[in-house]
Amino acid sequence: MKNNNILISPSILAADFSMLGQEVTNIDNAGADWIHLDIMDGHFVPNLTIGPDVVSNLRKYTKKLFDVHLMTNPASNWLQPFAKAGADIITIHVEVEDNVQESIKKIKSLGLKAGISIKPSSSEKIIEPYLDYCDLVLVMTVEPGFGGQKFMSSQLEKIKNIKKMINNKERNILIEVDGGINLETSKLCIEAGANVLVAGNAIFSQDASNYSKLVKSLRNET
Repeated sequence: MKNNNILISPSILAADFSMLGQEVTNIDNAGADWIHLDIMDGHFVPNLTIGPDVVSNLRKYTKKLFDVHLMTNPASNWLQPFAKAGADIITIHVEVEDNVQESIKKIKSLGLKAGISIKPSSSEKIIEPYLDYCDLVLVMTVEPGFGGQKFMSSQLEKIKNIKKMINNKERNILIEVDGGINLETSKLCIEAGANVLVAGNAIFSQDASNYSKLVKSLRNET
């Protein structure tokens, strides 16, 4: 039975970059709900990934929602380019130097959903002023910058607290979790209140023929 309450957003950061278009097709066919695109600039995090041109070229491989996570500082410079490239959601970090509220408004003015993300070292309290404006909160359960890191169980309490904050606001805001998500940690995140799970290595370290089974397992389908 499909768990319609849980969305799976595979992170192509862990995919085979020599066949990225095919990998997007594979996870689309496997039943992924969204496609997660990690954008890193070498400033906010010590890594570089892909830019708008790559996202634009991947757009033709799927009609699934493009879930763009900007790990850039500033973030505001990249909102329009990634909107034009085909993003459906753009998530920025609450820790950036930009005016976060203005950036959220800009994302919405571009016709997209807006998300805010929080690093493990940041208190969940700093996102509360933005819950009246955003559509999604992305909780990082590893330090952002590189895939394949170990899940930080200390962040489960943060997910629970954010869930309470959202309930108090009486708004329909999704909680997305990214970092070290596998068949074990996905259950913990769902129990804590997550709606969207970003998985990279748990999916892409396997043969493409297993992607569908893994997506279902991460969603806790029975």
